[in-house]
Amino acid sequence: MISARDAGLVSLAESLSGPAADEPPAASMSVLIVDDQHGLRESLRSLLSSRGYGVEVAAGGCAALARLEQAPTPDMMLLDLVMPDMSGLDVISAICERNLETRIVVLSGETSFDYVKQALTRGAVDFLRKPFEPEELCSTLARVRQALELERRARLAEKRLAQSERLHRFMIDHAPDMVYLLDPEGCFSFINDRAAALLGWSRDALLGRHYSVVVQEQDFELARFVMNERRTGDRASRDVELRLRSRLPAKGGPARDGHAQGDLVVEVTATGIYSPGLCDQEGAFLGTYGIIRDVTERKRAQEMVRYQAYHDLLTHLPNRALFRDRLELAVTQARRNCSRLAVMFLDLDRFKVVNDTLGHTVGDRLLKQVADRLRNCVRAGDTLARFGGDEFCLLLPDLRGHEDAAGVAQKVLERLSGPFQVDDHELFVGASIGISVFPDAGESVEALIQSSDIAMYAIKERGKNGYQFFAPEMNAQFSTLLVLERELRNALINDELEPYFQPQIDLEAGSIIGVEALARWRHPERGLVEPLDFIPMAEETGLIVQVDRCIQHKACSAVAAWRREGHAGLTLSLNISATQMEQPDFVDGLLALLEETGLAPEGVRLEITESAIMREMELIVPKLRRLAARGVRIGIDDFGTGYSSLSYLQRFPVDTLKIDRTFVNDIRVDGDDASIVNAIIHMARGLGLDIIAEGVENELQLRYLRQQGCHQIQGFIFSRPVDRETLRRCLTLGVDEMRRVAHEFSLRDSARA
Repeated sequence: MISARDAGLVSLAESLSGPAADEPPAASMSVLIVDDQHGLRESLRSLLSSRGYGVEVAAGGCAALARLEQAPTPDMMLLDLVMPDMSGLDVISAICERNLETRIVVLSGETSFDYVKQALTRGAVDFLRKPFEPEELCSTLARVRQALELERRARLAEKRLAQSERLHRFMIDHAPDMVYLLDPEGCFSFINDRAAALLGWSRDALLGRHYSVVVQEQDFELARFVMNERRTGDRASRDVELRLRSRLPAKGGPARDGHAQGDLVVEVTATGIYSPGLCDQEGAFLGTYGIIRDVTERKRAQEMVRYQAYHDLLTHLPNRALFRDRLELAVTQARRNCSRLAVMFLDLDRFKVVNDTLGHTVGDRLLKQVADRLRNCVRAGDTLARFGGDEFCLLLPDLRGHEDAAGVAQKVLERLSGPFQVDDHELFVGASIGISVFPDAGESVEALIQSSDIAMYAIKERGKNGYQFFAPEMNAQFSTLLVLERELRNALINDELEPYFQPQIDLEAGSIIGVEALARWRHPERGLVEPLDFIPMAEETGLIVQVDRCIQHKACSAVAAWRREGHAGLTLSLNISATQMEQPDFVDGLLALLEETGLAPEGVRLEITESAIMREMELIVPKLRRLAARGVRIGIDDFGTGYSSLSYLQRFPVDTLKIDRTFVNDIRVDGDDASIVNAIIHMARGLGLDIIAEGVENELQLRYLRQQGCHQIQGFIFSRPVDRETLRRCLTLGVDEMRRVAHEFSLRDSARA
C-alpha cells in the first residue's frame, strides 16, 4: 500500500520529470511525398510503404502546407522543387518559418548548383536527383531517420535533465531542514530556502559568509569540529546539537518560526566532500555538505517534561522526587565530611478551613503566596520543596548545630505570621514545623523525612504554630500511624489505589452474575496492601470518602465496559461507608458518576451495613430511596451482625441481604450450627429479597447453602478477589476454568506482594 503523502510525491515527480528516460522512440516514421506527377507519387508510396514508412502524398506545395497545419506533422518530406502552384524553395522557407520539425529531402530534376545551394541553405537536409535509384533514396531516408531519432533522444535527455534538476531543486528548497554547503574556508556556498525560515537570513545575505555568523559564542569550539567537517562515511558527524542565532526580521517583529534571537537549538549532520583521487585515495578537500534540523521545540518539550517530573506545577518548587534526590546527595556529602544537615517538615495550620470555606482556587493562590514567602527564608544552597497539599519540606545542609535550624524555623514562623491578601480576603495561616537533624534523627533519607514528619505531628499535638526537634521517644507514639496516613494521602495523589473484583456466582446458571469491588493499595515499596491494613485508618482520618470515590470510579468504568462487551446482566456491588453517605452531595455525586462512566443504575448494588443505616437513619434512608427510585439496587452487607432491627427492614428500600461470613463459617457437618443461616434465608424469601452468601470456602458450606435454596455465592471456593484483567478473562469462562485462572492469579499476586 502507498500512503496518500507518498502518492502525492510520486505524482509530483512524474509531472516534473515526464515519461521514463529509457522510453524508446516510435519504430515507424511518416513521410510526406510532395510532387505534381501522379505516377511518381504512387511509385514512391509503394516503395516506401514496403520499407515500413507511413506514407502520405500531396500534389503540390499548397497541399503540402495545408497538410502541415494538421497534427501530427510528418517526420520527413520528399519535396520536388519545380511545381506549378508553389515552388519547393517556397515550401522549404514556409516550413522553416513555422519552426516545424519535419526533415526535408529534395527530390528534383532541377540539379543546377544554384537550386541545390538555395534548397540546402533554406533548410533541406539532403538532395537527390531525378531519376533516382531506389536504394540510394532509401539509404538517404534511413540516414535522415537516424539523425532525427538521435536529435529527438538528445532533446528528450536534455528536457529530462532539466526536469530532474527542477525536481531536485524543489525537493532541496522545500525540505523541512536546512541544507548547506561550505567551501574549504567554512563559508556558505549553497543554502536552501529553509535558512530564511529557520535563521531569519535570506539566501543571498548568507552566501559567502562564514558559518560562525549563525553560531552562538558558547558553541564556537564545538562548531569548529562539526560545521567544517572533513570526515566522510561512518566517521562523519551526525546529530550534533548546536545553539544558533536566530535573526529578527527587518521590521523588528517576532522572529520567524516563533524563535526569539539566540534561542535556536539544532541538530547538525556534516560530511566532507573531496575531488576524485588516484588509487582509491581521496582527492583535494572541496568543502562540507550538511543538514541542520531545528529541534528547539523538541528540546523545550523534553525540558518541560523533565521539569514537570521534578517540580510542583502550582508553586514551581521542587517536588518530592527532586527533594529526595537532593537529600540523598546531601546525606552522602554530610557523611563524607562529618557534618550535619536538617530536614524541616512544614504543615500549614488552618489551611483546610480556607480550602473548605473559600474553595480550591483561593486555596491554590494562598499556597503560591506561602511558597513565595518561604523562598525568602532559605539560603542559596538550601532546598525548599512542596510535598503535596499544604505540606512543604526544607533541606538545610552544612549546619553548625541545632541552633541554625531553630533560627530558620523561627524565621519561617515570623514570615508566615503576617496576613495574606487573596482577592478580597485577608487570610492568616500558621505552620507546624518538625525538624530532624542528621545523624541524630536518622542516617537515611527515609528516616530523616519520617522523623521530621513525626516531630511535626508532635507540635500539632501541643497547639500548632511552632517547631519541634525530633526525639527518639516520639517514635512509639506517632511513627506507624502517621507514616501510614501520609503514605495513603500520597497514594491518592499518585493513583496507587485500584479495585479488585470478587465474582458472585449463580449456582443454577453456573456463571458470574456480579462482582464486588474491593479496595487494594499497590504500594510502591511494600507491594499489595490489604484493606484491613489501611481502611480503619482511612475511616479514622476521614480519608475514606476519597478512597471510596477513587475505587468506585474505577470499578464503575470497568463494569460498564464489560457490560458493553456482552455481559449486560453483570451487577457491580459497591461498599458504601456511613461517612460517604452522610456527605451532602452523596446522591448527586453517585448518579453523576454512573452517568460519567456509562454504567446503568440497575447495574449497581450498594452494600451498606446495618450499623451505618441505623447511625443516621433519618438522614440516610431518604437518600437510599432517591437512589432506589432511579434504579440503583440496595443490599444489606454483613446482615445479622449489627442491630438486626427487623422491624425497620421493611421501611428500607432493600432488595438484597448478604449473609455474613461468620455465619457461613459456622456451617458444620451435622448442620446444627447453621440455624442463623437458615433463618436469614427463610426471612429473605418471606420478604421477597435476594440472598447472597459470602465467605464460602469449602464444599460442605457450598452444598449446604445449595440445599437451603441459596444459589448466589461469593467466596474463596470460587475465587479470591482478582484484578481487572483477570476478572475480564474469567467472565468468558465456565466456573471450573474460572476457578483455575483465579487460582493462578492469586499465586502470582501473592508472589508480587
